[in-house]
Amino acid sequence: MQNIKSSLSLKLFVIGFLIAILMIPIGMIAFLTNDRESHQDEAFREVSGKWGNEQTIMGPILSIPYKDKVERTIGEGTVIDETIRYAHFLPEALDIKGKIDPEKRKRGIYEVVVYNADLEISGRFLAPDFSKWDISKNDILYNQAFVTLGLPDTRGIKEKVDLEWENKKYSFNPGVKTSDIVALGINTDIDLSQDNNDGQNFKIRLSLNGSRDLYFAPLGRSTQVELSSAWSDPSFQGAFLPESHMINEAGFTAKWKVLELNRSFPQKFLGSLSAVEPIIQPDYCGKMQSIPQVGVINQSNFGVRLLVPVDEYQETVRALKYAIMLLSLTFLVLFFYEAMRGVRVHPLQYILIGLALALFYLLLLSISEYLGFKIAYLLSAITIIGLVTLYSKSIFKAWRPALLEALILVFVYGFIFVILQLEDYSLLVGSLGLLAILSLVMLVSRKIDWYSIAQK
Repeated sequence: MQNIKSSLSLKLFVIGFLIAILMIPIGMIAFLTNDRESHQDEAFREVSGKWGNEQTIMGPILSIPYKDKVERTIGEGTVIDETIRYAHFLPEALDIKGKIDPEKRKRGIYEVVVYNADLEISGRFLAPDFSKWDISKNDILYNQAFVTLGLPDTRGIKEKVDLEWENKKYSFNPGVKTSDIVALGINTDIDLSQDNNDGQNFKIRLSLNGSRDLYFAPLGRSTQVELSSAWSDPSFQGAFLPESHMINEAGFTAKWKVLELNRSFPQKFLGSLSAVEPIIQPDYCGKMQSIPQVGVINQSNFGVRLLVPVDEYQETVRALKYAIMLLSLTFLVLFFYEAMRGVRVHPLQYILIGLALALFYLLLLSISEYLGFKIAYLLSAITIIGLVTLYSKSIFKAWRPALLEALILVFVYGFIFVILQLEDYSLLVGSLGLLAILSLVMLVSRKIDWYSIAQK
């Protein structure tokens, strides 16, 4: 019985079992981190629901109704069914220039990035050409033409929106007349019956509130977008990256250029482009609703996301991935000193030290919500290192093993922090670091006669 209690092999098995058991509270902390992140998402949705959701500028689109006639035979006679359908024309040139004014809003302890975008949308439409379609000129309703500007959240519109069409001005109305291309937005009627065949220039000024993301659809045969902002942490998203950009502490500027050949849809078409795919977003009452969108156009959207520089929840989740390494190295030091000095460490003492190491992640999560990740990491590490050091001193009745344990913890916490900051090189540095640690353990233990220690 005494041999079983003093067996090093059994002790190693017990330590491994304890590490596996201690991964349960660490897993619960990971679940709590995800839960807190979902609360952050709820705060984002609540603020953006009142200010304005993510915005995508789709348009302007020129649409002209026409009569679609189909003959049906009834008995000995024929009946002509007449249906109103739409021909859609995209701009020959589309130029968008804008300035994004970002702002941070607080909801409880959570921070949400919102913005106001002042955009000038200009370009040119060619004269509508129906020659390639089998549509009679008498069936084309030029006097009922309209222009649509697609916006997913019209609550973000802050000022009256007008369409300057050559020397005429039209005011936009809420809603869309057809969901062939966009499901939500604004529209205005224009009379093309007297327009010349050379095409028309247009200009739209738009002041728009939104949250985090601002996207554009490249509807022009040539689409150029130029943005500037005081936000210094942009992330360029979507199907196209900027042709040129500059990012510094004062903000960013970016320029995109997209050609018709870069997308998968034509300049003019009849009806809808393709089958629609729904997106989910809150309605005016906060209730989630399904909004149909044309997928083939959405696949070509591009834009910018205003990133929050530090997301403590993502950093905490990344730190949790190294929990098993922290437990293993700490318990390994205890086991080495126990085996070589003949000091017995009870499994309960291993558990208490392991729980202290798990508590590090809970402190990191809770403090980082108020002070930021780096300060929270430093305070949590100092607290746990001090706690484990004092407890190790009481176990071994000496400072030397306790300080050695503290030194190991300082190294491990510092190593994890460096890996978290590297991001792109974290896997490479982590692998090399673990190789160095394993080599050091092998070097220290290479001359130990474990069978002799077990017999003693």
